[in-house]
Amino acid sequence: MQSKLPSIKEIITKHELFTRKSLGQHFLLDTGITDKIALYAEDLKNHNVIEIGPGPGGLTRSLLNAGAKTVTVVEKDDRCIAIMEELQEAYGKDRLHILHGDALKSNLLETIPAPRKIVANLPYNVGTMLLLNWFDDIYQQGNQAYSSLTLMFQDEVAQRIIATPDTSEYGRLAVISQFLCECRYDFQLPPSAFSPPPKVHSAVITLTPRSEPLFPVSKPALEKVVAAAFGQRRKMLRSALKSLGVPVEQLLEQAGIDGTLRAEVLTIEEFCKLAQIYEDNE
Repeated sequence: MQSKLPSIKEIITKHELFTRKSLGQHFLLDTGITDKIALYAEDLKNHNVIEIGPGPGGLTRSLLNAGAKTVTVVEKDDRCIAIMEELQEAYGKDRLHILHGDALKSNLLETIPAPRKIVANLPYNVGTMLLLNWFDDIYQQGNQAYSSLTLMFQDEVAQRIIATPDTSEYGRLAVISQFLCECRYDFQLPPSAFSPPPKVHSAVITLTPRSEPLFPVSKPALEKVVAAAFGQRRKMLRSALKSLGVPVEQLLEQAGIDGTLRAEVLTIEEFCKLAQIYEDNE
């Protein structure tokens, strides 16, 4: 099917699809790379796959060629909708579905039936916001929301998601990501893989939602504690956690955590202990 279609470069020329900085667009032209992303997403044949910001459709083709049961693309750029409609003619309306709109405002769980996977080269300007929205879905429904999310971010964002304690990248994003998902770093991409080349490297990671969070604590409580701790990450915990409005020394003592430590050395389990006690005493 794919061999009968114009190349991605030809598509871009035909539709005058010049990237828009306001949409955070950097297009992947190499089908070898888009095929590799589809490969890392693993079993697609029994899944309804969601792609955000398909652009000229390189990854869309790879997902369809890899045997995805269906692919639903969410796209706000009118120019790309025309490209998706051409692909829809080639692959069939039963396999390629088009949602014309803003992914930040889309309720994917209502629109697309399970089992679902998200596979996307995320727009740089909204990638983290999208992920945080999907975390809300995962907190509510675990791996019933999404079987997995194979996503491309700026490499520095990917590093913050997979970071371990006592590293400079470790922070709020790592704690919440790993609280809800198993996180795997797949591979890095140089700027030259994109058109136009971004100023930074990119990376593909796969998040596999846990059936239930890593530890039994509410996400809102954990988010509050982690935000306070890392909001002043250079300060000792006994100072940083004062913004919670609870007796900090008592909180730390009950959790068995040294108040002179800084947030970056705490494990996710320790943050969860703090959050549990904070919630009980709030």
